[in-house]
Amino acid sequence: MDDLARLVAVEDVRRVMARYVYRADHHRWDDLAALFTPDAPFVASTVDGSIQARMTGRAEIADRLKSRNHADSVLIHHLFSSEIDIESPDSAAGVWAMEDIVTTPHDGEMHGYGHYRVRFTRSDGRWLITELRITRLRLDWTDPHKENRS
Repeated sequence: MDDLARLVAVEDVRRVMARYVYRADHHRWDDLAALFTPDAPFVASTVDGSIQARMTGRAEIADRLKSRNHADSVLIHHLFSSEIDIESPDSAAGVWAMEDIVTTPHDGEMHGYGHYRVRFTRSDGRWLITELRITRLRLDWTDPHKENRS
């Protein structure tokens, strides 16, 4: 693989993750799930490494994310530095530093920091997520029932 092809592949993979966070923030769960291969695992961990959520495949990813994130939830995802390795013309892996904020009127706010660890495959010229793992460095929770004083 020459340098130009490698750079194009890196940018294509970055765009998949940009689509992922945009679709999450806009509650487009079916579109988000379509970024994954049909049998891809999605695992989110807490700071101590215990499993917070585990889903497998597009259908379960879409269904579980729909059920966990109500219409009145506000989601904000930020992607920061990335390290992407193109392993072959059709295989890549990457790590993104991330921050996410999820606010619901009844559950309060979760503010998380950590990393997305993602594997990709290219099929029919299109990069797809074959595995996504969220590892956490910190999770902060705000109780919606406590009065905020500024």
